[in-house]
Amino acid sequence: MRLFKNLSRDKLAVTSLAIIVLTIALGLFAPLVAPHDPGAVNMKLRYASPSWSYLLGNDHLGRCVLSRLIYGIRPSVLWVLAALGFSVLAGAVAGFATGYFKGKVDAWLMRICDVMLSFPGYVMTLAVVGILGAGLENILIAFVCMKWAWFARVIRTSVMQFSEMEYVKFAKASGISNMRIITRHIIPVTFADIAVISSSAMCSMMLQVSGLSFLGLGIQAPHAEWGMMLNEAREVMFSRPELMLAPGLAIVVVVSAFNFWSDALQVALDPKLMTSQGKPDPSHGREVRKAVYEYSRG
Repeated sequence: MRLFKNLSRDKLAVTSLAIIVLTIALGLFAPLVAPHDPGAVNMKLRYASPSWSYLLGNDHLGRCVLSRLIYGIRPSVLWVLAALGFSVLAGAVAGFATGYFKGKVDAWLMRICDVMLSFPGYVMTLAVVGILGAGLENILIAFVCMKWAWFARVIRTSVMQFSEMEYVKFAKASGISNMRIITRHIIPVTFADIAVISSSAMCSMMLQVSGLSFLGLGIQAPHAEWGMMLNEAREVMFSRPELMLAPGLAIVVVVSAFNFWSDALQVALDPKLMTSQGKPDPSHGREVRKAVYEYSRG
């Protein structure tokens, strides 16, 4: 209840959440919302200007830009969310195992994480795509293979902090099972950190998918994706700039919404980050989130 009250005070957070929910809904119900078939080719409408039938005009094959923009939500946002979910799940399992039990489990898993995190994310993603081939599914596999180690490292730090609390030690001394302690005492207090880093990681993953698709390594034609739409429109970027403007703005707006939501969530979950007037302080939230990340890497 306190979380919703704190978030409701932040107009930017409410707006960001509305944009995220609306984007996900449009992606899920794309066949019902899109005015035309995104793959329907009509060369008579090649580079046609916006009209009532085609609000954003047509591309180089006469396809509806608006319909392709709506269908592009699925690979650009929804499938990235799915990959993020698998990454968080794998990272949470490893993070809870290492942070709570420690010992040899911690030593072995953290050495694996050190190896995975020693390489830049883009380099490893390109390496996986180079081995498996171009395609959205291979990019998502690369994300899961790389991101789980980052989540494991951050979650481990949070779990180690709370596992040393007095009430957790009392629960252990009382003979309560480790699984019950984790589910009832550790997971609820670490959920805030997991939610914040997940929403933050969503931004970078979306940008990587769009960037790789722009380079031709992501989803392949005739499927719609925002980065690929930018690539297809770059040849006419000066004569028909609106063809690049639509997917470009979509990427900027959605990524910014996730970023602002992450900052607001960080502040709302921690009352110490509220301003003296009782309003969230987003700049402080960004600083705390950056400090947590740097500490987890150390």
